[in-house]
Amino acid sequence: MWLDSTEVVRVISSVGQLFQPQTELGTIIQVIISIAFITYIFYAQRIQSLTMLRQIEGTLRRVKAIRDEGRRISIETIKELGKPSSDPTPQVERLLESFFISPTDLDPAGIVWKLEQLLNVRERKFRADVRAIAPNASESEAHNIENLLEASQALNVFYKVIRHYYLLGKKTMNIYIIMQIHMILPLVMREVEAFSSAIQAFQQGMPIGDGVGALTAAKLMYGHPYKEVAEDFVAAEVPMDGRELIVMKATGPGGNVGKPAEAIENILRERKGEVKAIIMIDAAAKLEGEQTGEVAEGVGAAIGGIGVEKFKIEEAAKAYNVPLYAVAIKVDITDVVAPMREELFEATDRAVEAVKRIISERTSEGDVVIVAGIGNTVGIAQ
Repeated sequence: MWLDSTEVVRVISSVGQLFQPQTELGTIIQVIISIAFITYIFYAQRIQSLTMLRQIEGTLRRVKAIRDEGRRISIETIKELGKPSSDPTPQVERLLESFFISPTDLDPAGIVWKLEQLLNVRERKFRADVRAIAPNASESEAHNIENLLEASQALNVFYKVIRHYYLLGKKTMNIYIIMQIHMILPLVMREVEAFSSAIQAFQQGMPIGDGVGALTAAKLMYGHPYKEVAEDFVAAEVPMDGRELIVMKATGPGGNVGKPAEAIENILRERKGEVKAIIMIDAAAKLEGEQTGEVAEGVGAAIGGIGVEKFKIEEAAKAYNVPLYAVAIKVDITDVVAPMREELFEATDRAVEAVKRIISERTSEGDVVIVAGIGNTVGIAQ
């Protein structure tokens, strides 16, 4: 039922009278509002801090549950595949707490080679530790266990960092400390959920979003004999439209990224002067609004990581004056280490067509072309 204008005026007038100080109820309401306003002025920041702390605490409990589940699955997988003679829990706890110290950058000259040496030491030590706690695992299973433990380690770091800021904020009640972690929690939780999905992928040996580059290379080299050209990296010679493609990827189907820079350097040295182009295929983080699985073409070394491999590839390409072309498959941050979605699997077919187009447009018959599929090759065979 609609009220006419006279009734509306009467209702507004009646409500207004309640707040007039002449009435007892109006006085009480005014006093309550005044007290609430004064309280808010003096305690607004503290109330806001307590509200944010409760939200952070809830998220922290959730991250802890995910961390603990990843730890449990890691231990169970090691027991199932590695069949250790004793309980691997203490060794797993030690690996989850391990850390990496980057070299000093006070003098940046030569820092890449120092960083590479430390990364190689870390990788060898981690593999030796995994082999010690899972002695009966096959080569592929051992690689998957390594990735499984690295995902669990990442979850452990997320939990400890969130807990640090939560406890520090609770201890000091400093709103700026609390706001730091509160503002980025939605972004942090996206990565936590991604690593939670990675636990399942590495446990079961399923392809992940980061493997789209390796899968593209696997489709190009399918049915052709391959050989190892660098540590944990294989290549196959594939004829195509009068060109010779040297298609390479990390050794699968275990979780592995290999040494793509070493592989490219070896081929360039072996085929000195013959290689006319390098085409790299890798997953690339998409922007919000872009579609998962979009394929884009560009120029440069398409490879992520800490930067050592990228630096070495760029140096090798410059030394031999070989152009670098890139094919990127757009993936969301939550898809990088999660099981590969159908959209990404289908995108690898479009990436193959993009590679063929670049070869057709940028090279001539008789040329040798390196095609490198970059990314984790878990669940992807040669």
